[in-house]
Amino acid sequence: MMLLNQKELEIKKSKFIAYLYEVKSKEEIKILLENLRKEHKKAKHIPYAFILENTAGKSDDKEPSGTSATPIYQNLERKNLKNRALFVVRYFGGIKLGASGLSRAYREISNQVLEE
Repeated sequence: MMLLNQKELEIKKSKFIAYLYEVKSKEEIKILLENLRKEHKKAKHIPYAFILENTAGKSDDKEPSGTSATPIYQNLERKNLKNRALFVVRYFGGIKLGASGLSRAYREISNQVLEE
C-alpha cells in the first residue's frame, strides 16, 4: 500500500480530498479505508473505487447512487490502471451540489489526482 498522489478541491465550501494508492488486495483497501475514516473523523463520505488484477469494485458511501464511485471508477478504467485504489474524502460545506454537481466534483478531483 503506497500513496501515489493526493489532491484537494473545494466547491461551494465542500472539500474533496483524493488519495490514489497502489494496492495488491481487497484487504489493503479495507485497511486504507479504516485509516482514512480515523484520520478524517468529521468527513461525511469517503466513496472509492479500485481495480486489481482479477477484480474491481466501488462504493458510494451513502452519496446518491452513481454520483461518486462511478465517476471515480470510470477515470481509473479510462487510464487503464491496475492495482490502484482511489478514495475521495468529502467534507460537506453546507451547500447542496445536486446530483450533477456531485458527479462533476468527483469526476474532476479523481481526474486531477490521476493526472500526475
